[in-house]
Amino acid sequence: MELRKFTEPASAKHRERGSKFMSFAWPVTTVDEINEHLKTLRKKYYDATHICFAYRLGPTGDVWRAYDDREPSGTAGTPIYGQLRSAGVTDCLVAVVRYFGGTKLGTPGLIKAYKEAAREVLQHE
Repeated sequence: MELRKFTEPASAKHRERGSKFMSFAWPVTTVDEINEHLKTLRKKYYDATHICFAYRLGPTGDVWRAYDDREPSGTAGTPIYGQLRSAGVTDCLVAVVRYFGGTKLGTPGLIKAYKEAAREVLQHE
């Protein structure tokens, strides 16, 4: 499958049993750009419970990282990265800001919520 470059910044909101998930996507080509976007998010949403992300870079998408930010391992960054792969997108950072809503979602619920938040923001391009 040929990968397409992500070209326009996008954002979306998703709610899951009281928790609020705000997703953001940016076209990026370097890890330095990614770090700048994440630094800005962390400053703006300093009170967020979690800021999880995944990115994919390069013509073949072989440079990538997924980060769970203290969520249980594999429940946030990996589902976000999975949506980047499913969409066939490269040169893209997707970050999801979570505000805990008082109800624990459990492992399947977290995976579903982060996956949906990433899918929604990638559809906005």
